[in-house]
Amino acid sequence: MTLLLQISDPHFGTERAEVVEALLQLAARERPDLAVLSGDITQRARRNQFAAARAFVDRLGATPALVIPGNHDIPLFNLFARVLHPYANHRRVFGDELEPIFSSHDALVIGVNTTRAARHTDGEVSAEQIERVAQRLARATPLQLRVVVTHQPVASVTVEDTHNLLHGHEQAIRRWAQAGADLIVGGHIHLPYVLPLASRMNIARPVWAVQAGTAVSTRIRAQIPNSVNLIRYEATEANTRTAIVARYDFAEDGKAFVPVLEHVLELAGTEAAPAPASVRAAGT
Repeated sequence: MTLLLQISDPHFGTERAEVVEALLQLAARERPDLAVLSGDITQRARRNQFAAARAFVDRLGATPALVIPGNHDIPLFNLFARVLHPYANHRRVFGDELEPIFSSHDALVIGVNTTRAARHTDGEVSAEQIERVAQRLARATPLQLRVVVTHQPVASVTVEDTHNLLHGHEQAIRRWAQAGADLIVGGHIHLPYVLPLASRMNIARPVWAVQAGTAVSTRIRAQIPNSVNLIRYEATEANTRTAIVARYDFAEDGKAFVPVLEHVLELAGTEAAPAPASVRAAGT
């Protein structure tokens, strides 16, 4: 079994200390194989905010982290830095690679940098990025969970979020599904949900959009508390592959992250047909 902890939009610089501690406790208890930080690591891309983010990642201990930038991780007010060195502070603490890849026996996780210095909040994926990711997906082993990480969402549940969708998302979904993607995970809009993309786009292979809320920031949306996703994946030699996306919300009374909802996703096997997801309240 593989366990991924999806942390999105922590916006360090606006973080709540007690929520940060609760998230670290969750990670220590669950011991994920990988922490996936899907963008907007900081609020204003400042050195001290990236330093706080780095300190948080360091406190995850032995858990490796895959980190991609979000639109907030590019300077907003320093136009010189935004144009000439937009990722300088991000690279200083997380390294030069803006599109990291994690590969293990059970999982392949591919980060995609969807930010653009010329844009304000919108994200974009280029044809070259789409094809590069597809080529890497095509080399995955049959039993690996294949995950693509973008910052901006590829599907929305509200009309008001349509303008937040990743530019180029339809082409990306179709090509990545063809290449074997299982999940496309993201953040940006501080709204957690799971959506089937195959039925929406008439794609034969099941592929799912998995969105996370804001992990530790005060910038919550629509009264949804701070939240993260734990993604559990199991594969067997009998052609069965299943992912369970468990949403954990921060509970003010207990000062801890608690499970509130699970999505059970039946994934394509080497010969499997698409299967629907089931949704259940956590603990049922």
